[in-house]
Amino acid sequence: MKLNKRYDVFNGDADGICSLQQLRLVNPQQAELVTGLKRDIALLEQCLDADEATEITVLDVSLDKNRDALEQVLIKGAKVFYADHHFTGDVPKHKNFSAHFNLSADTCTALIVNRYLNNAFPLWAVVGAFGDNLDESAKELADSLSLTSDEQGVLKKLGISLNYNGYGFTLDDLIFHPADLYKKIQPYVSPFDFVRNDGSYAVLYAAYCKDMELAETILPFEKTESATVYCLPNEKWARRVNGVFANQLARLNPVKAHAVLVASGDGFRVSVRAPLNNKTGADELCRQFETGGGRKAAAGINFLPTEMRSQFITAFKKQFKA
Repeated sequence: MKLNKRYDVFNGDADGICSLQQLRLVNPQQAELVTGLKRDIALLEQCLDADEATEITVLDVSLDKNRDALEQVLIKGAKVFYADHHFTGDVPKHKNFSAHFNLSADTCTALIVNRYLNNAFPLWAVVGAFGDNLDESAKELADSLSLTSDEQGVLKKLGISLNYNGYGFTLDDLIFHPADLYKKIQPYVSPFDFVRNDGSYAVLYAAYCKDMELAETILPFEKTESATVYCLPNEKWARRVNGVFANQLARLNPVKAHAVLVASGDGFRVSVRAPLNNKTGADELCRQFETGGGRKAAAGINFLPTEMRSQFITAFKKQFKA
């Protein structure tokens, strides 16, 4: 009789980590962890040795970017649980496929999992939502739990710190490998206990603050009434901070769209944030470029050639014109 092989496949950001934390607190199990940088989302390819005795959990990575691998593992007989909030394209129908998708601009995978688990460990869902820059949704859930403003502040700082750790162009850019960070979090039922008792949080938050200080010295590269573009240098701190810097810009000026470009060889890594008062269009813009994708409120382009920067900025300003 074959023994079940299990994979936990998850985005290496706050949302992915907090989604898996909730599931494994409810249903503890040993599994091979498959994760990486926030934008390393074609992760199911690492599970192609699946067979009918394989169980795969997939969290916070686009189905559209993993379609071929998903179809292959389903054909082989694997059972797949999939929860996500990114663009899906056509969703396969299969007896072994448990699909939990919500593409609303106001939700994230941690909130989807929280609803699936009937509010079993909602504090981790609050952390994931704050990390994904969904402050209103995070506060709504936190208020329903009667959390004080100070307690919400702790969870917000944790979410931002976990999310910050997922950015980078290579794993060497990160403070912690996402799988190692998840393992540090795994023993804690409460995120407050993790903050109090595990020194890795203090390390992460200090690094985040230092990198953000550097980012805040950068002046806008170009701006209009409704859109602003920043260009950051090819430095480790910039590669780590690009996404959370874009999130902060969006929170500080919710009526404007923001794009943060980080130099990378002969091109740029791009993060786009739609205006928080109209969270739509970021994915549509980024999918116009070869390596682009994401969701309505927040999206990106993995590599934009230098010669296409002007084309991107023109499209960005058109997408988010006043």
